[in-house]
Order: sequence, then structure tokens, then C-alpha cells
Amino acid sequence: MILISKEQFLEEHNKLSPSNLQATLTLLDRFKEEKKPLLKDDGWCLDKLRIPFISWLTTLSEKEKKSGRISTKKEKYKNYPETHYEA
Repeated sequence: MILISKEQFLEEHNKLSPSNLQATLTLLDRFKEEKKPLLKDDGWCLDKLRIPFISWLTTLSEKEKKSGRISTKKEKYKNYPETHYEA
């Protein structure tokens, strides 16, 4: 797994994507905020994160893509702590 910077991920993603799937740093920040379990490492892995990012991006409206904000009507992902039971 090769980790790259967020800026490098953005550049590579945009090179490979059609205009309707172009991203911004703001959208990457939103994705990182909402998908924390996918981004445990400090870097971004193109092979690991590009498909989940595209899936997430396709759920956004055009207005949300342009503003970088997520509608309050949408359900937001919550990262609940794990519970471990002793046997």
C-alpha cells in the first residue's frame, strides 16, 4: 500500500476522472470527516480510497459538490466506539 498526500490523491483522481467526478480539497476533507474508519493512516492510498471516494461523491447533489457542504437532510455516518466483551 503506497500512501500519498491528499494533494497528490486529488491530482491523480482528477486526472483519471470525467468532469462530473472532479473533486476539490474541500470535498476530500468532507470525505475524510465522514469516512474516518477508511482514513486511519495519515496518508491517502489511491488504490484503497478511490472507489469508496467515487461512490461517496456520486451520492452528492451538484449543489453539494460545488459548495462542499453536505445537506442536513442526509444521514451522517457516526463512528461508534467498539464494545469488547470478555469471554
